Amino acid sequence: MSIENTVAVIGGGPAGLMAAEVLSAAGRQVHLYDAMPSVGRKFLLAGRGGLNLTHSEDLETFVTRFGERRAQIEPLLRAFGPDALRAWAQGLGIETFVGTSGRVFPADMKAAPLLRAWLHRLRAAGVQFHMRHRWLGGTEEAVSPAALRFATPAGEVHAEAAAVVLALGGASWPRLGSDGAWVPWLQAHGVAVDALQPANCGFDAGWSEHFSTRFAGQPFKSVAIAFTDGQGRHFARKGEFVATATGIEGSLVYAASGLLRDEIAAHGSATLLLDLLPDRSAEQVHAAVMHPRGSRSLSSHLKSRLGLDGVKAGMLYEVLGREGVQAGEALSRAIKSLPIRLTAARPVAEAISSAGGVRFDALDEHLMARSLPNVFCAGEMLDWEAPTGGYLLTASMASGAAAARGVLRCMQESSYKT
Repeated sequence: MSIENTVAVIGGGPAGLMAAEVLSAAGRQVHLYDAMPSVGRKFLLAGRGGLNLTHSEDLETFVTRFGERRAQIEPLLRAFGPDALRAWAQGLGIETFVGTSGRVFPADMKAAPLLRAWLHRLRAAGVQFHMRHRWLGGTEEAVSPAALRFATPAGEVHAEAAAVVLALGGASWPRLGSDGAWVPWLQAHGVAVDALQPANCGFDAGWSEHFSTRFAGQPFKSVAIAFTDGQGRHFARKGEFVATATGIEGSLVYAASGLLRDEIAAHGSATLLLDLLPDRSAEQVHAAVMHPRGSRSLSSHLKSRLGLDGVKAGMLYEVLGREGVQAGEALSRAIKSLPIRLTAARPVAEAISSAGGVRFDALDEHLMARSLPNVFCAGEMLDWEAPTGGYLLTASMASGAAAARGVLRCMQESSYKT
């Protein structure tokens, strides 16, 4: 086929694969390049504990999960949302089910069978895969950035395409291929990029050696956290998280991570309030704490009256100190509202996802870079973030489909002009 019908997709994650699917289905010759030996590595890692494809909540609620980027992400999801993703999986022979949390999973909970079926369909549609091809940008002599350079084990190679979809990921889990190395090249070509930051991440709290040694890895179950940032934005939710050697991480913390990260960046720290017993009222907790304990130790008293022991009791001692724990009134208040001061987000390389990336005002409504004609961007390299729960994967695939539709529109317009 002629170069006019060829599209290069750079990045073999969900966004890139979805772009390749839409383009190949429209009869375009698709070449997909990836720096790793195989595609979908982060996708497979995400599926180790059960692949969370999407969420079953209604679309009107679903789109609210994208915070300040709702206006940019919502149109993509209305074109390819949670229901469309489940239908797409079914088309690959993968049945899905809704878990008790409302999250949607493949029936066998595994990512590998879905990825195998997907790649089989893409290859059958004519998509050509080029592994161990690390994108280096456009050729120096080329006027169009669609003339591409790649570093390969055999040396540098060049390729040409009429259009390019960049789906290079953010900067989380760089060992799986998403290292943010694309940022300087795009910036040098006039594409505005906000700094990549950790999202859905853990935080440092500066635990004592005693607490860290004894409780790292222990889960806080059936707790709640509340946080209000300097702009008055509020977060409050019940759930679970885990103590780490340096601080905290886990689903409940990830849900608040954007607010916590931004507060630390603005003020140097963020203090959340931890409710160790959200299912008990403050009055119930106070009555139990103040109940005469006789000869029993305080630890035994808290365990027998409130079920507080292990990491929860350890956290009380860590924050209040031994003298503070002995004070009945202060202790009962702390059990319901224990201040946990966080000093830093964990590095982006450790995060589940990243925030920042290509700014939406640097792209047109079809996700084409305004300063780079025929170059489109998709997936986590865009400037958005979302909580875990299927939102990240759904929006990544929706953006890949949207970028592909943008390519098709652009190519069609070019054919009319010629």
